[in-house]
Amino acid sequence: MSAQKFMARKTAPEITGRKGGDPIVCLTAYDAPTARILDDHCDLILVGDSVGMVVHGLTTTVGVTLEMMILHGQAVMRGSNQALVVVDLPFGYYEDSPERAFKSAARVMRETGCQAVKIESGSYAAETIAYLVERGIPVMSHVGLRPQSMNVLGGFRARGRTQKVADEIVENAIAAAQAGSFAVVVEGVSAELANKVTKAVNIPTIGIGASAGCDGQILVTPDMLGMFERVPKFVKKFANLEDVVRDAVKTYADEVKSREFPGDAQTYKFS
Repeated sequence: MSAQKFMARKTAPEITGRKGGDPIVCLTAYDAPTARILDDHCDLILVGDSVGMVVHGLTTTVGVTLEMMILHGQAVMRGSNQALVVVDLPFGYYEDSPERAFKSAARVMRETGCQAVKIESGSYAAETIAYLVERGIPVMSHVGLRPQSMNVLGGFRARGRTQKVADEIVENAIAAAQAGSFAVVVEGVSAELANKVTKAVNIPTIGIGASAGCDGQILVTPDMLGMFERVPKFVKKFANLEDVVRDAVKTYADEVKSREFPGDAQTYKFS
């Protein structure tokens, strides 16, 4: 029997064990080439339903389907080896009942091979989280700004500006942790509130537009790479790939037009 190279992926319990320790590095990916590049540096790769906006051109995440998440989840799994891969359950596939959530999550895990799912979590979701975890599905939760609820919230706006809403966000995070979530994303809240959530729960908090005091950080990869002119104010662009790609495409187009671009059979080989 031939020996096969095997690299163990990080697990949900390992991520939970990082609470209060070394910061957890997370980014999003939607395809195999990106996942391959991220894998060496990320503890966790999220196949976010943000794919609807940054890849498919939707204006919100509400139109994302389970089939889309499965397709992109399969690609990310092919491109990665060691990071924990988490796939979002999209809007409308888990909210009505724990049973529906389990069917959706089980299908995602079975067809992609991912290690966990993520759901946007109010206190209402505690029963669903517990139901999934009890049946072998690790769950990462999401509190604060919840993009799937943007039609109720009035858009992509920071959350927790009033004491009532701030208290609800803390309560939602506690409920998610007590129900068995292995980590919780905290999005679009003040540093003070994010720090309060971090202290209130015994699982890692993963901040996005929140606080450096969270146990980890996540960004939408195309945003931090500068693939779009407009990004949320909290996003630091670590590159400006939009200009790089535009320049490369222009150079290619100029070479084609000037007939300088090689295209004969002798050049058709991988370097």
